Amino acid sequence: MFLTNILLRKAKSKRVLVLTQSVVTGHQLVRIRDRLADKLEFRSFDPYIRKVTLYKEKRKLCSL
Repeated sequence: MFLTNILLRKAKSKRVLVLTQSVVTGHQLVRIRDRLADKLEFRSFDPYIRKVTLYKEKRKLCSL
């Protein structure tokens, strides 16, 4: 491998944009998390039922 290939290689980003989905209604939110962190789970307001519900990570969208 040449030295130029190593110097021109694109570095991986530290953060990832992920799609999260409500467990109750399926409402979706987009959040940012660290690449090496565990899958995202949090509680947030769900506008469909107007209550606080659990959101779980569904899939990764892109790198930031």
